[in-house]
Amino acid sequence: MPEFLSQILETTRQDVDRRRQQRSLQDVMNAAARPAGQSGGAPAGESRSLLEAVREPGISLIAEYKRASPSRGDIRPGLDVQAAVAAYEAAGARALSVLTEERHFKGSLEDLRRARAASSLPLLRKDFIIDRYQIWEAAAAGADAVLLIVAALPAAELAALMAEAGRAGMETLVEVHGRSELETALEAGAPLVGINNRNLKTFEVDLETTLNLIEFVPHGVSVVSESGIRSAADVSRLSAAGVRAVLVGETLMRSPDPAAKVRELIS
Repeated sequence: MPEFLSQILETTRQDVDRRRQQRSLQDVMNAAARPAGQSGGAPAGESRSLLEAVREPGISLIAEYKRASPSRGDIRPGLDVQAAVAAYEAAGARALSVLTEERHFKGSLEDLRRARAASSLPLLRKDFIIDRYQIWEAAAAGADAVLLIVAALPAAELAALMAEAGRAGMETLVEVHGRSELETALEAGAPLVGINNRNLKTFEVDLETTLNLIEFVPHGVSVVSESGIRSAADVSRLSAAGVRAVLVGETLMRSPDPAAKVRELIS
């Protein structure tokens, strides 16, 4: 495991333990189970499936709100989360991602809640999820899916958290960086795989990561390409290879006009 990831997971454990002391798991589960309008959940009969959004005709854009990153620092301090996600939706994004990790990415569950209040699109909680407590936090805050990172989880824990997400009424996007991680995701039964083009050791980004791995993804499993997607040409290249969706954060956040950038990428 890269040292960077190991450090984040350690602080994540500390933060989850702190939050659990402040609010019990049962309390969070109760909040997630409340009727729509009290916890942010979708109204009865309304579908907010990330998997369905990804499988719509053409390539789907999952637009991300991301305040900062360890390698690049603050990205767009003045961009309000609700303004951003509303612009993303109006411009044609099919789903949203909100990065909620606090210490290294300056995100929060409050960002997730505010995004839910501002948009009807499927909403992904993107974080370093290692504990079922985080699954139920996401559900209580209005998320429709959570990110699970194979590099951060032993296979048994990955399977357990996928099952827990299902019990909470959410889907999972299972993130991989290489062939062995892809095999782990497939063995766990992931129907939606995110291929991250960023090397966690060097932080270098290369779209070839997706292009090389997608040939090993079986029919019926949908692929989301993550990181390093900057232009319509990048999107077209990935789509031609069979990618069903792209997850784009920093490119949108740094754009002077995020809505225009969304339209450009899906053009």
